Amino acid sequence: MQPGPAHHRPVASDLETIRKGIGFLVSRQGPDGSWRGDYSGPMFLLPMYVMASYVTRQEIPEAARQGMARHLCRVQNPDGAVGLHAEDGGSMFTTSLCYVALRLLGRGPDDPALGRMRRWIQEHGTPLGAASWGKLMLALLNLYPMEDLDPVPPELWLLPSSLPVHPGKLWCHARQVYLSMAWLYGTRSRAPADPLIDALRMELYGKPYDTIDFSAHRDAVSPSDDRCPTGRLSRAASRVMRLHERLVPDRVRDKALRTLLEHIRFEDQSTGHIDIGPVNAVLNSIVHYFNDPEGLEFRASRKALGSYLRREGDELRMNGYVSTALWDTAFAVQAIQASPFAADHEPALAKAGGFIRESQIRDDPPGFERFHRHAWRGGWPFGDRAAGWPVSDCTAQGFRSLVALEGLLDRWPDEDLLKDAIRLVLSYQNPDGGFSSYEPKRGRDWLELLNPSQVFGSIMVEHSYVECTAACLEALALASRRFPGWKAPEIARAVERGRRFILGMQHKNGGWHGSWGVSFTYAAWFGVSGLLAAGQSPASREIRKACGFLMSRQEPDGGWGESAESCVQGKYVRSGRSHTVQTAWALLALVAAGLGDVESARRAAALLAARQLPDGDWPDEPMVGVFNRTVLIHYENYRRYFPIRALAEFRKARTG
Repeated sequence: MQPGPAHHRPVASDLETIRKGIGFLVSRQGPDGSWRGDYSGPMFLLPMYVMASYVTRQEIPEAARQGMARHLCRVQNPDGAVGLHAEDGGSMFTTSLCYVALRLLGRGPDDPALGRMRRWIQEHGTPLGAASWGKLMLALLNLYPMEDLDPVPPELWLLPSSLPVHPGKLWCHARQVYLSMAWLYGTRSRAPADPLIDALRMELYGKPYDTIDFSAHRDAVSPSDDRCPTGRLSRAASRVMRLHERLVPDRVRDKALRTLLEHIRFEDQSTGHIDIGPVNAVLNSIVHYFNDPEGLEFRASRKALGSYLRREGDELRMNGYVSTALWDTAFAVQAIQASPFAADHEPALAKAGGFIRESQIRDDPPGFERFHRHAWRGGWPFGDRAAGWPVSDCTAQGFRSLVALEGLLDRWPDEDLLKDAIRLVLSYQNPDGGFSSYEPKRGRDWLELLNPSQVFGSIMVEHSYVECTAACLEALALASRRFPGWKAPEIARAVERGRRFILGMQHKNGGWHGSWGVSFTYAAWFGVSGLLAAGQSPASREIRKACGFLMSRQEPDGGWGESAESCVQGKYVRSGRSHTVQTAWALLALVAAGLGDVESARRAAALLAARQLPDGDWPDEPMVGVFNRTVLIHYENYRRYFPIRALAEFRKARTG
């Protein structure tokens, strides 16, 4: 429920709000010193897990089955559909997968939720129009002919790595997902038909399966899934790959499959089978099953998959990452340290510092270059060190938080390892001056024209991001103070190039389009903070324009409320109601720019105080995390530390 306007509720002082907020935040700290939260939202993840369990003949315990089914039914829309994410209107891709998952979990076809879902599926064209990932998952269950999918040729991995279309040029998430998809496609892996599969065929398509001309629907995409339309270049590439599929010699296919398996095994071994994310973890487990159903690799990958499941109340969900531990812990530390109560919570801060220290990655994976990987040593991951895969902004936030806790730790990391973090940050910078996420950009932008997903945007290559760039600039600025004289010219050049990138990405109206949060509100805080870290004057025209952009979009109640449509449309779209976390982001930007005493900032602070719950928490509101433009994801702890930090910075700005 949306809280009422600030003036309708009693408002505690900023100081009391901060104190209560930190008390609640600290109560949520884990035994290892970290904070972790629900990171669910995408509605294709849990069905993929359930479908993989069925394909690989792994029983899901009854309590887990019931929790999963409750979650899938809760997010169903009144018309029967399930969206791409939990707040989305409807998608054939996810509705079809959720229907299959519920049936595999034991729900009967007469279940009311399934009846509504089935009616929506058939009224909207059936899975013949599902997005490509949906068709592939259905094919693994023998619910769609594998030979009528758009090809995912394993032989692409045999091409010279210098070619612009080699998979090593892809963004790492796409690279890892299509790696296992290519193996499964190349082997035509699928579960055998059985009575339940036969029943699902009729329920999904509404006609006998054998009468459907699937090849005629190869390029069919339901309007609900056509969010990143397939272009002419992608369709032409598909035709070439279909021809290739008819002509490829068996010996070449066998060599390609062996190569793919080497890459899959490297991913598993370097991450403890957790892998970079749940989609490729699910697919890798299926690969291992079909390669050796009794093997150790399958058992290890299946066990690791369980780390993505998270119980929330009576529901069992699937997180979009193995955990949010490093990301949440770094921001929680920054919020507590910004407050006047940091000294009261030194034990919690010391535990958090220990976790951050132990989360830093010590070594590169052996032979990583051969598998198209970037360096890892010195970096920090989004979640836990065991899974590897450092990220630029996570490394930046980990470095900043650890350095700030130096006086509280009983053991300090090796100084050279800290410098390795900065070396890694520097390596993420692209020729345009911006910083990317997992690796420096390798592929050309035109590869996005080959995007075969239909539902996700900007998945083919790495890009430079305002948010990643700003975080890296803040870390580099701190490093120049922490290690005076060390790499000074290189850091100075990188900072200046990053500053120019952020300025170049600023829209004429003063805003920035965010990529990892919704959207202009999120990017404004990073854009302003990054420019200030790079030496831009708070009084500069660009920062004043950014603040003017924000203040012109403030809601009457003092908050900010931005719709996820901003991510798709590339312009600020109001949601019609204020959001606590977005208000905190906007207030942080204003205070950082020296506008903590303006009326706009005072009204924002009043709203944050008024929204606080009696226990010190803030209400759970619509999701504000996003990836690939179209998929929202839940950052449970954003509502806990960002309001604290915004109010703390606001108070410091007013009291000195």
